[in-house]
Amino acid sequence: MKIVIAGGSGFIGKKLTDMLLAEGHSIVILTRKNLEQDGKVEYVRWLDKGTSPEKEIRTADAFINLAGVSINDGRWSKTHQKQIYDSRMTATDEILRIISVLPEKPAVLINASAIGIYPASVKTAYTEESSDRADDFLGKTVHDWENKAKQVEEYAVRAVFMRFGVVLGKEGGALPLMALPYRLFVGGKVGSGEQWVSWVHVLDVVRAIVFALNTEELRGPVNVTSPSPLQMNDFGKTIGSVLHRPHWIPVPAFAMKLVLGKKSALVLEGQHVIPKVLQESGFTFTFPTLRSALVDLLTHY
Repeated sequence: MKIVIAGGSGFIGKKLTDMLLAEGHSIVILTRKNLEQDGKVEYVRWLDKGTSPEKEIRTADAFINLAGVSINDGRWSKTHQKQIYDSRMTATDEILRIISVLPEKPAVLINASAIGIYPASVKTAYTEESSDRADDFLGKTVHDWENKAKQVEEYAVRAVFMRFGVVLGKEGGALPLMALPYRLFVGGKVGSGEQWVSWVHVLDVVRAIVFALNTEELRGPVNVTSPSPLQMNDFGKTIGSVLHRPHWIPVPAFAMKLVLGKKSALVLEGQHVIPKVLQESGFTFTFPTLRSALVDLLTHY
């Protein structure tokens, strides 16, 4: 297939590109940078004055949208929140515009999303069928993002919204910061310790995207989380166990709020999310348990 990826140079995008190239697909990456063509991937400029990416793309079998300012950077000031929100709306608008003018439409748009659409809860477990929506910044951002991407269905294009959980990897995501206190022998319970961490290994994220690409029955929201989420206290204990470090110095909620501001919600609150659609569609996780994921990510250097 010829696959167009927005956000292809990011943490998930790089690994996804490598996997798709290994499978023999042709990859076009939409970028704002002046990148030299390397023979493997075609780079096309977009979201800049005078650019018409559709003229270079001409035709595509699938679009994958991973574009947007990272929620992990910065303190979530009003300015940063606006950048997070606007970057997702702007990129998705442009993808919709490109698809609208292509003479032949792609079969599918796979759009990134997040489990932040669900409210934080210790007691409730969420599947794709859950109708509860978080009434906060992240909940509104994800809700609006999915509704925007859903407009592609007007062109008879299948739309899939990959609701990523806490993505664990070596080069990015949450794990390096979560593991650091344990490496320094100061790891321990964060906040109440009861908040859920619906995590997923980055390799399984990439495999799930490829699975959605190839599974025509999949459409709408897809939770991309491991089948075994853990509460934060158990999550921390597992990091400590894998690194052979103690789990002993608690970090109170007020300290996290002092350091991270509004972004502390990512650590102090959580959702118990089940990947029901992936499981019922026959997807198998390479790393179904946190211990197997951490052994791979923290001990293989």
